[in-house]
Amino acid sequence: INVGVLGHVDSGKTSLAKALSTTASTASFDKNPQSQERGITIDLGFSSFQVAAPKHLSDKFEFLHFTLVDCPGHASLIRTIIGGAQIIDVMMLVVDVTKGVQTQTAECLVIGEITCDLMLVVLNKIDLLPPQQKEISIEKMKKRILKTLEKTRFAGSPVVAVAAKPGGAENDGGEADGVDRLVDMLCQLVRVPERASVADPLLLSVDHCFSIRGQGTVLTGTVVQGSLSVGEVVEIAALKITRKVKSIQMFRKPIQKAIQGDRVGVCVTQLDPKQLERGIVSTPGHVTSTLLAIARVQRIPYFKGKCISGAKFHITAMHDTLLARVTFFSREPSSNEEAKSTAPLDMDRDYAWEPELEQSDAKVWFVLLEMEHPLLLHPGTLLIGSKLDMDVQGTACRIAFHGHVCRAFSEADDCRHSGALRVFKCKCKE
Repeated sequence: INVGVLGHVDSGKTSLAKALSTTASTASFDKNPQSQERGITIDLGFSSFQVAAPKHLSDKFEFLHFTLVDCPGHASLIRTIIGGAQIIDVMMLVVDVTKGVQTQTAECLVIGEITCDLMLVVLNKIDLLPPQQKEISIEKMKKRILKTLEKTRFAGSPVVAVAAKPGGAENDGGEADGVDRLVDMLCQLVRVPERASVADPLLLSVDHCFSIRGQGTVLTGTVVQGSLSVGEVVEIAALKITRKVKSIQMFRKPIQKAIQGDRVGVCVTQLDPKQLERGIVSTPGHVTSTLLAIARVQRIPYFKGKCISGAKFHITAMHDTLLARVTFFSREPSSNEEAKSTAPLDMDRDYAWEPELEQSDAKVWFVLLEMEHPLLLHPGTLLIGSKLDMDVQGTACRIAFHGHVCRAFSEADDCRHSGALRVFKCKCKE
């Protein structure tokens, strides 16, 4: 089970991950030198722990293995947060009990609503509350949090109070408080994630890359789709090269095969780790490098700006973010189809050009994306459109729309000049 640890900067996410974990990965607990220098998480961190399966899952499994994805909380690092959120099954929203919901807490909620179905709220730093007022303060904050969640998909989510690092990150204030309760609550909340067929093409979201002398180069990441086996030939999409998988490890234990959801280290040979920091490893030919794509989209209701055709937005897919010009178009839903369903793109149909993406379920909405630089995409890729040039110190939501890729064109001319996409504008004569 992959658990995303998200929340506002300095809410204690990394301390909580450390208190929960029994196994650390090569990238965990702010090992990045820049993280240590700045005192904040700047990259994704991975660690894990294992517990006996709870009663509702014990007939199928003996143990649950939790992988924690520690995401940054700073506003300027939202690209990394979005990349991390796309590989999680459950979201753990960490809130500083002395401050409540802050700007990045709210943005993490928006990202969570796009990427997962389950959430657990952790009220951290309860050791900072006056002892005589502690229980009252915790209850007040619980009510405020639950009120905030009422109109989201996470309404009624469980709330647990903890002190992950009593005395603060720099001090040894004793044992963590409430972590056992948190693990129990997490076990009761989770269900077995639905995994797609292992026969699907491989997609491995790579977030770190390093070399081991005498062994080769290790790509660490999460299997997003399909499966991966020792001896298989895979493509490193950004470099347009193929390599054979020499070995696979899952938190330092050798395995022969990895499936969707597994956090793994994949060893290949003849690859300079400096060529790839993060990216996609896939079945050869499955991922397209494109300047033009079409996606089925929905507007984010919390975004107060306008989503206008012809404007530029930051488009995030997996770990990549770049600018793209957007053109919105729509069609009416068919009689047996809901507007919010995963609507297919029928290139033989006519579509209406739209001046602006609206918050409306009466239409099926699409966007044509014209990228400034090539972006690696495949059918079904989750896309998030944002205005990341907005003030990072502001309180406004920067995430504008989200959707999934219907089609990625290998050549820009395929769509624009061949008449492949039929979009019309309504004009009126005076």
